[in-house]
Amino acid sequence: MLKEFKEYIEQNGLIRENEKILLAVSGGIDSMVMTDLFIRAGQEIGIAHCNFTLRGEESQADEEFVAKYAADHNIGFFSVRFDTRAYASEKGISIQMAARDLRYSWFEKTREKQGFDLIAIAHNLNDNIETFLINLVRGTGITGLSGIRKTRDRVIRPLLFAGRKSIEDYSKTNGIPYREDSSNTDTGYVRNRIRHLVLPLLAEINPSVENALNDTSKRLSEINEVFTAFTADLRKKLIRKDDSLLIIDLEKLEPFISSNAVMFELFRPFGITSALLCDLLNVISGQTGSGIRTLSHRIIKNRNELIISETTPKQSITRQFNTIGELSACPFISSVREQNVSGSYSIPSSGNTAWFDREKITFPLTIRNWQHGDYFFPLGMQHRKKLSDFLTDIKESLFTKENTLVLVSGGEIAWVMGKRIDDRFKVTGKTRKVLEITVKS
Repeated sequence: MLKEFKEYIEQNGLIRENEKILLAVSGGIDSMVMTDLFIRAGQEIGIAHCNFTLRGEESQADEEFVAKYAADHNIGFFSVRFDTRAYASEKGISIQMAARDLRYSWFEKTREKQGFDLIAIAHNLNDNIETFLINLVRGTGITGLSGIRKTRDRVIRPLLFAGRKSIEDYSKTNGIPYREDSSNTDTGYVRNRIRHLVLPLLAEINPSVENALNDTSKRLSEINEVFTAFTADLRKKLIRKDDSLLIIDLEKLEPFISSNAVMFELFRPFGITSALLCDLLNVISGQTGSGIRTLSHRIIKNRNELIISETTPKQSITRQFNTIGELSACPFISSVREQNVSGSYSIPSSGNTAWFDREKITFPLTIRNWQHGDYFFPLGMQHRKKLSDFLTDIKESLFTKENTLVLVSGGEIAWVMGKRIDDRFKVTGKTRKVLEITVKS
């Protein structure tokens, strides 16, 4: 097995010469066999152990076991204890997901702090098969059916070539000590139901089911590499960036809308799951303003486009300014100045700069979010207009509408900032002094 271990690492380019590896060691058979293989291979290693404090004295015994093994073999040992249940409750996630988040975050921090190059995780071939089946049952795209990746960022999985039986045989032959996690037999966990109930049934149909599933996962992984490259290239062609927004022309997207596979992979980076794909297609065929929220993004239809933005809490803004100096210090404002005018002058045409008759502006001024029910007299009009209608008329997207600010003087909207001033505050032939305000673009 040592020979296969070295060949797998070399063939897949997992480790370069002189790299230091931090091993994630739970004390179970997989991670202990991996540690022994690294020792025999002569690799410079350290051991990292997470105590999730989920099994009381058993968790404590695991930590002490791994610590003693590291000391006996003169290997650097790093450990941490987590209140996993409290973290899961705080984040509203499962215990398993909480443990995953906590350990990978801590592994990376430890790797960086202690000067290791890579983190090695002891996932094996059977773990890969179980992951394949879990994703298949839950529903996933081609990426989810590609199994566990050999390497990602700074994480490597050098034991993916080995099945559970060969690991057990190696442990027996070489007298590798390990601890058995009692939770591994608890069929309340999905992975354990797959391992102890589903796979044995499948083996009755095909005794070589593990090899068959592993081969299928490998083929899908290769197909996924091609498909991922295709969708990444398609994303670049379809998406243009406008500040913090991503915009997709629906006319360009139209040839791909009928392919659920392409649409799923295309929008997966924006939080679209197989369950949400139907909702996304309804947004595309729906009316302007229809949209969908994922865990990470919002996708909204705006006429012939889809607009995508990261999901961030909307900020409520209300700021009051008593002087020009205070207004100049506002983070939304790039410049404020007063100037006298006489004779001929040229009012700036940029929407980011507004000129007001200084005598019509009354401090304190307020900058705030626009609100439903707001109205103003758009420049050039003698009657008032609802601000919501004005924003619709100038074809602002929902995202832009949500982030629109207004400048208020004496209780009246003087400026829909960056868009239009109120006619009542405009510069006229009688104006002698103007207040010029420029917002940051």
